[in-house]
Amino acid sequence: MVIVFDIGNTNIKMGVFNGDELSETLRMASSNKTGDEYWLLIRDMLADRNIFPRDIKGAVISSVNPNLNYTFEHMVETYFGIKPMTVGSGLKTGLYIKYDNPKELGADRVAGCVGAYRIYGGPCIVIDCGTATTFNAVTGDGVMLGGAISFGLKAAAESLSASAAKLPEVELALPKNTIGKTTISNMQSGIIYGYSGMVESMVTRLKAEPGLENAKVIATGGISDIVNRCVNVIDVVDRTLTLRGLNIIYKLNS
Repeated sequence: MVIVFDIGNTNIKMGVFNGDELSETLRMASSNKTGDEYWLLIRDMLADRNIFPRDIKGAVISSVNPNLNYTFEHMVETYFGIKPMTVGSGLKTGLYIKYDNPKELGADRVAGCVGAYRIYGGPCIVIDCGTATTFNAVTGDGVMLGGAISFGLKAAAESLSASAAKLPEVELALPKNTIGKTTISNMQSGIIYGYSGMVESMVTRLKAEPGLENAKVIATGGISDIVNRCVNVIDVVDRTLTLRGLNIIYKLNS
């Protein structure tokens, strides 16, 4: 079995693979825990699913949270007895990354594009709806062109309530109507439908680029299901896309 870690700014997503099969997915908050504390939490979560350290033969990490890089690398080496792969320059991805400085490109974006291209084919556009929203373009012959970074839906909602004294925090749920009759439904409509309009506009612009006219659009991330209900530009929602991409990267380099 191989364990993969996608370390984000808000959450840490984990997956356990048996070959190509994703056996388990787990999630925890990104925080300032020590490696020992993370280990105890991960050990218990795995044990509840009848997975034990001796079952894990490989590990790979992608991270956009540098404060946790050493914590997880050290934890995996100490408690699993494995030196983990860390996604970065020098690892095979199966893609040609056409970025001015590839070292600036988030490891999660690379893993998501690897998963999308290998599973769904190219050309493709990958939308990751996380703390930030990233749009990533891959050509039919496997060239990762780059993309765009915008605000995340949750961050937008929190910013609105924090910046305006009379506006409360709201649940990210679809309102019944575009025209709201309460402050909360007004906010939900503006935040969710406004965000969805941004997604539609960005996909339209990306598809206007040469070679991306017929690109398949794959969405991933925590609120991708909500966005998919509001737009008509997404072909596939795959919440495990980044984890699957990490497993593919592991196999390419092991």
